[in-house]
Amino acid sequence: MASKESKPKTTNNSGFTGKMGYVMAAAASAVGLGNIWRFPYLCAKYGGGIFLVIYLVLVFTFGYALLMSETAIGRMTRKSPIGAFKSFSNTKASAFGGWINALVPFIICPYYAVIGGWVVKYLVGYCTGETQAMAADGYFGGYISSNLQPELFFIIFVLLTMVVILGGVVNGVEKVSRIMMPILIVLAVIVSIYSCTRPGAVEGIKYMFIPNIHNFSMMTIVSAMGQMFYSLSLAMGIMITYGSYVDKNQDLEDSTTKIEFFDTLIAILAGLMIIPAVFAFSGGDPDTLNAGPSLMFITIPKVLVSMGFGTPAGILFFLLVFLAALTSNISLTETCVGTLSDELGWSRRKSTLVFGVYAVLLGSLASLGYGVLGDLKIIGMQVLDFLDFISNSVMMPIAALAICILVVRNIGLKTMADEFERNSAFKRKPVYNFSMKYLAPFALVIILISSVLSAFGIISI
Repeated sequence: MASKESKPKTTNNSGFTGKMGYVMAAAASAVGLGNIWRFPYLCAKYGGGIFLVIYLVLVFTFGYALLMSETAIGRMTRKSPIGAFKSFSNTKASAFGGWINALVPFIICPYYAVIGGWVVKYLVGYCTGETQAMAADGYFGGYISSNLQPELFFIIFVLLTMVVILGGVVNGVEKVSRIMMPILIVLAVIVSIYSCTRPGAVEGIKYMFIPNIHNFSMMTIVSAMGQMFYSLSLAMGIMITYGSYVDKNQDLEDSTTKIEFFDTLIAILAGLMIIPAVFAFSGGDPDTLNAGPSLMFITIPKVLVSMGFGTPAGILFFLLVFLAALTSNISLTETCVGTLSDELGWSRRKSTLVFGVYAVLLGSLASLGYGVLGDLKIIGMQVLDFLDFISNSVMMPIAALAICILVVRNIGLKTMADEFERNSAFKRKPVYNFSMKYLAPFALVIILISSVLSAFGIISI
């Protein structure tokens, strides 16, 4: 069932000023810690080149279809996720789909800001000459297990985000994204060149780009799928919210292609910043490659010190990571603020301030979870790890499934095609239809079941 033609928002939010405004904002959302922090350690841990191939296939099929769908749903309804789902169906199942898409960023944003605070700390540390200290064994563990500093930098990161959000869509989100995205890309290129020209780095380049079937496992697919969600900001309500600000005359397929390009470019550059540097430092030691989430905060400082020029390189690297983290957190927060404004009728200012208080309260549990609240565990996980698990491994696949069902059963592929073809040739129509009808639902069920069973130790993947 198609919704009626909706008018642009005129209360709490104005729309983007043009195609590049939307592309820059959406790309800034996609290019965040998911690319700079998460992609390199997953690529290093789960097979290098074979992981990259699977990830790219997913981005340009499954990811493309979901990104197109979410943006179109937002543009067709001019509403955030809950209202958008209700526009096409008043059933409880449809309402659930809207709610879970809306709730995902409410779970991610607080703990994401905690990691953003860690990035701020490291940037400040390099600017104040702590280069040797931050490379020492035990520094990162000691820092996050302390109480005052992690909490302080976490709150600073939240406040920086709130300032941008209070500026609105055009003067806040769009303006900051237009400035930060080009800077981020330039910095990524510089740091990548530096990393790839270190002695021994060529082996890291080979590991990242040459697929080796012997490095493949079921976890390669599962982790690549999860990374695609995180990287493209899918199943978080973000693209539905951003789509509600997009002009009806905008070519969605062209915009989506540009977002895919920016996202893939930064992901590959992030891999080139970190993986060759790790090989140069460790010679491809398996334990180092499997360092996981700590790769950026423990291994990279050691790499920088070993290479020389650690302070300027560290400032450059963590400035890049900070910009990426801030732009993504802005998009997460904007989605939450949009939901509060739409569903409760609050002003943008009130929604922003209330959400800021909520983010600090929940985020503090994660921030202090390695220190004074270290004994607080949920199903055996520390608070930050649990929030990551429940959002990324459980809620996001369910949210994406809800989008697939809404598109195929409620809206209809024909109606979606009409929306895209309003101002697009819709060149990848067969890919879109196949992905939404078959590939996405099948893959989502697999990743959901395997992730949950693995988390509870029932299976090993």
